[in-house]
Amino acid sequence: MKRGDLVLISVVLAAALIFLVPRWLDGKDSEKNHNNPLTATITVDGQLFKTVELTEEEQIIEIKTDHGVNILKVYDYGIEMIEADCPDEVCLSFGFVDKKNQSIVCLPHKVLVEVEGASGGESQDEVDAVVN
Repeated sequence: MKRGDLVLISVVLAAALIFLVPRWLDGKDSEKNHNNPLTATITVDGQLFKTVELTEEEQIIEIKTDHGVNILKVYDYGIEMIEADCPDEVCLSFGFVDKKNQSIVCLPHKVLVEVEGASGGESQDEVDAVVN
């Protein structure tokens, strides 16, 4: 190894740390969820099935319809589709969702799960005023 190799390795490591350290120090994602709890609105065929608060405790939600069966799991302030008997199982690929405006969709079973802010709370995405 030459001196230039060591300098190059040091620069790459420093650049990586510059991008990673702020994420480690921030650590406020969990704090945001405690202060502004999220909810998941579950609709089946366009009709409200259930609204559930995303908590740390584990909950299993089973959705049985004429189209099939979907099983959702709520844990760690998020939600995930863990089982579906649809032919393509694309809904399982959405994974764990825990941020506002994320969703899980199962088209064959007509199931939609949307993550939203807590009901009744102030949302940062709402319009404050309209100027004509």
